[in-house]
Amino acid sequence: MEINLLMSIIEQYGYFAIFFLLWLGIVGLPIPDELVVATGGFLASINILNPLYAFLAGYFGVASGLTIGFLLGKFFGKPILQWLSKSEKMRHTVARSTALLEKYGTLALCFSYLFPVVRHVVPYIVAMSGMSYRRYAILSYPIGLIWTAAFYYIGHIFGRNVEGIIGMIRSYGLYALLVLLILLVVGYVARRFYLANRTFRAKGE
Repeated sequence: MEINLLMSIIEQYGYFAIFFLLWLGIVGLPIPDELVVATGGFLASINILNPLYAFLAGYFGVASGLTIGFLLGKFFGKPILQWLSKSEKMRHTVARSTALLEKYGTLALCFSYLFPVVRHVVPYIVAMSGMSYRRYAILSYPIGLIWTAAFYYIGHIFGRNVEGIIGMIRSYGLYALLVLLILLVVGYVARRFYLANRTFRAKGE
């Protein structure tokens, strides 16, 4: 199972493993980025990793991937896209990424991270189109932060079951993530209400 492999790697190499696994995601590492971030959250929840450092390692890994994708697109865009388009699957991904940008413009950067692989192709294309790095950073880094926080929290809550949860999200996309986030919020509110009610009863006694 991927999560067992990830746990072994991260336990051995620590925060650097989280960072570099996400950094290498830009070149097609076959381990989902979502699972890397979530595993960091899980290991933090059982006190193997420091929660803050695990989260920061995840975010900096994501941010570095976004930066490298933009720079590669800026200087080597056409050769990279030509190389990617050699496989039918990647041709479809490039076409999907291009269609998103044509339909939504630069706003596509704000939700491209919801789609596996597309999130790595879009930076190439926007860099090739002449977008400035400043505008790219303003749009992409905050979204990367939100994305990292969401999957870190999912790993923190679901623990070893996170691999199945992430598989569902990758298969069904935004709808599964939306439902999951709603359930997490409801669960959090219910837990807070239960703890507050228990405290109130204890004081009453």
